[in-house]
Amino acid sequence: MSPHPLEDLLYPPFAGFPPEALSFLRRLKRNNSRPWFQKHKDEYEENVRFPMQCLIASLGPRMADVAADFDFDPKKSIFRIYRDTRFSNNKTPYKTNIAAYFQARGKKSPAERPGLYVGIEPGEIFVGGGLYMPSGEQLKSIRKSIAEKPDEYLSVIEDPAFTRMFGEVMGDRLVKAPLGYPKDHPMIAHLRLKQFFVGKEFGEEECLKPRFVDTVAKYSAGAMPMIRWLERAVKG
Repeated sequence: MSPHPLEDLLYPPFAGFPPEALSFLRRLKRNNSRPWFQKHKDEYEENVRFPMQCLIASLGPRMADVAADFDFDPKKSIFRIYRDTRFSNNKTPYKTNIAAYFQARGKKSPAERPGLYVGIEPGEIFVGGGLYMPSGEQLKSIRKSIAEKPDEYLSVIEDPAFTRMFGEVMGDRLVKAPLGYPKDHPMIAHLRLKQFFVGKEFGEEECLKPRFVDTVAKYSAGAMPMIRWLERAVKG
């Protein structure tokens, strides 16, 4: 059962993003300023944010069997449209995509937790999950789990259904072996990873279809074995 049954009634079944959503994001990229956005904010709310909320509300029940402990919250799971420009040379105030992140309910943590992601922007749709920005301590725990229980890790990422869906684990890698591991370690290719995520890219037209929610559910469910492994690894 959804943790937000009454709220979910406010969102009709996902019917696909309207073409105006992608049009708005393209125009925002060309006119990325506060005056322009404030003038067109109603378009953002109606054509971009509300359809994403409907997607999330429709996604939750579809994920109940494999991610019952995850929070699919139409209000809280969406990333803010406002960019944090404090430490960036790019001072444009708004993101030119809309994305959401889903993770297990529980206490907030200063470190990112393993989760699922869906992002929509003109030219690219991405659905997947993992741990995109692990902390130093999380990386130590993940590498320890890989080194001490390689079979457990490989049973997840080399599962035929998993590899057919995603190929291999993605992420930036260290040039050299991480501290404490020899360069000829049998798991060195995995130990050098600095990120652990998988996903599938689609053309932008995919998000316009009502069945997009089923596509998101399919690939999100497919990523869950790795999500669960990461959850155990960072706790261990």
